[in-house]
Amino acid sequence: MLALFALEAVSHLVRPPFYWRVFLSALIEIGFFSLPVVALTALFSGGVIALQSYAGFSQYHVQSAIADVVALSVTRELGPVLAGLMVAGRVGAAMSAEIGTMRVTDQIDALRTLSTHPMKYLVTPRLLAGVLALPFLVVVADILGVMGGFIVATSKLGFTPDAYISATFAGLAASDVLVGLAKAAVFGFLIALLGCYHGYTSRGGAEGVGAATTAAVVAASILLLAFDYLLTDLFFAS
Repeated sequence: MLALFALEAVSHLVRPPFYWRVFLSALIEIGFFSLPVVALTALFSGGVIALQSYAGFSQYHVQSAIADVVALSVTRELGPVLAGLMVAGRVGAAMSAEIGTMRVTDQIDALRTLSTHPMKYLVTPRLLAGVLALPFLVVVADILGVMGGFIVATSKLGFTPDAYISATFAGLAASDVLVGLAKAAVFGFLIALLGCYHGYTSRGGAEGVGAATTAAVVAASILLLAFDYLLTDLFFAS
């Protein structure tokens, strides 16, 4: 059912009309309004990685590798995953609740009477917005995550700013960032898909909407972590 739902929603991308107002509203909701929580999560996560790495690496006198570890951890994994989980909890739940409320109050059926296809109007613009907004959020998360490691390393661990920045750029490749952005696009699609699917198929009044909202967040979080493993294995397995 989920696969058929996704195929139908994607098929409407190439069939006019496209509801730009719904798309732009979803893009702002997912991208702009999720910035604070994603930014704070990434900033503190980068600082924690630096502290934990120093605690382990200092036993083997390889503290110089901390900059590499922070940059690679944030760009490859923590940036996309943490941004995805934050957006799943915030936006996935909101999408499911909004569409679920429309379902149980017969507003979706009302769209049909107005000759508006519900999938084209409610789902397709949100899927595209999720695919485009998550990479933007991950770029911000990458920058602030590395910055968090930089702040901790230079203020608490005795690194000089020039040496830390040089080590970061020396150990970071463009492919690391690009793979993280590819993951983000997949995560954005999954979050929007599951939020819309559980809301669209909800039944049973307010109780059903609540259950759909919970199911959307849980399913999106689990699938996000599963796809993170699959994509990491695909891109980085030797």
